[in-house]
Amino acid sequence: MLTKAPRGTNDILPRDVAKWHYIEETTKRICKNYGFSEIRTPVFEHTELFERGVGDTTDVVQKEMYTFLDKGDRSITLRPEGTAGAARAFLEHNLYAEALPSKLFYNISCYRYEKPQAGRLREFHQFGVECYGAKGPAIDAEIICLAGSVLNTLKVPGLKLNINSIGCPTCRGKYNEVLRGYFASHLDTLCETCKGRYEKNPLRILDCKSPVCKGIGEKAPMLLDYICDECSEHFESVKKYLEASGVEYNVDPTIVRGLDYYTKTVFEFKTQLEGTQGTVCGGGRYDGLIEELGGAPLPGIGFGMGVERIILAMEAAGVMPEFDTAPDLFVATIGEKADVFSMGLIKKLREENVSVIRDYLDRSLKAQMKYSDKMNARYSVVLGDTEIEEGKAKLKNMATGEANEVALCDIAKIINENK
Repeated sequence: MLTKAPRGTNDILPRDVAKWHYIEETTKRICKNYGFSEIRTPVFEHTELFERGVGDTTDVVQKEMYTFLDKGDRSITLRPEGTAGAARAFLEHNLYAEALPSKLFYNISCYRYEKPQAGRLREFHQFGVECYGAKGPAIDAEIICLAGSVLNTLKVPGLKLNINSIGCPTCRGKYNEVLRGYFASHLDTLCETCKGRYEKNPLRILDCKSPVCKGIGEKAPMLLDYICDECSEHFESVKKYLEASGVEYNVDPTIVRGLDYYTKTVFEFKTQLEGTQGTVCGGGRYDGLIEELGGAPLPGIGFGMGVERIILAMEAAGVMPEFDTAPDLFVATIGEKADVFSMGLIKKLREENVSVIRDYLDRSLKAQMKYSDKMNARYSVVLGDTEIEEGKAKLKNMATGEANEVALCDIAKIINENK
């Protein structure tokens, strides 16, 4: 018998599900306020989608993807992130022919083969948004504002917004030559993966998790010093829009993000709270992604937010709300007639928005009431032959101990009025 979940996965137990609902409902409400609509894409895609979209020189594609052959010998990959799948759906279903910009959001599970640690699992969950069709810097600021609104509404502590520009393919091509010149004298000490990146995509060396490569990369020339005039103007405008929105930010020229599709604006929200994973949200522009996947040139921007990391940060700071999941009513029964009758009564009560539980283990009345206490039911009622004949029963408030005789047909109204 298998009694343990695979390493790097977590069960979300009934006592914790309310936290996830709270975060998901918060994201849905805020996205609606920003004019975003939900999209749901498959858990797995053709591997080529991620190789082309995410980039075959990234750690995600080279080291972390769950890839396998299906029964038709097709290479399939569990999604490591949400953007590529959303972009594929946008193209496949001709959403570009509808009103632009197309503003989408999702709450999904993702899969990466990484060393499990707090806030970093092999199956993890993301809230993310995607916006296609808007080129100007105002949408960059709006996307950042949306992310900040979610995090601030959830009261995630110690937040710091870092932004950068990594330029367009033209100015980044020039920067890559500068990087090759810098890394040339360090080739012997780079890891094997980064040696392969040296010619193909030296920018990815800056994102390497190896301590040696990371240390070398920290002294590399800054990309922000090499962006073209157009990218520089775009970045300056993003900053102006953020300032107009009252958003505090820090320019961090070391941010390059871990996926190849990013262009121009990139950003991260980090929490400074000790004991939590630093980055809780990361995103930016990907103006070449739609074209890379076979569509017409169309700008895009979005972000991904780690739900597990958000929950860790909220719990560490003591800002996770208490959720009341107790049932409204426990119905206890005495005798077979009441046992059968209760089923019809309970069904009607549930249809009137009352959460009701009953016993299914043939317990004695005393044991039924102990079970009611364990389940923290707000009210209880005991049904026997007399209660059924008279259509009345004593409704007991379990917190105060007060019990009043009420008509069975009024139970729902009384409970709903006192919620």
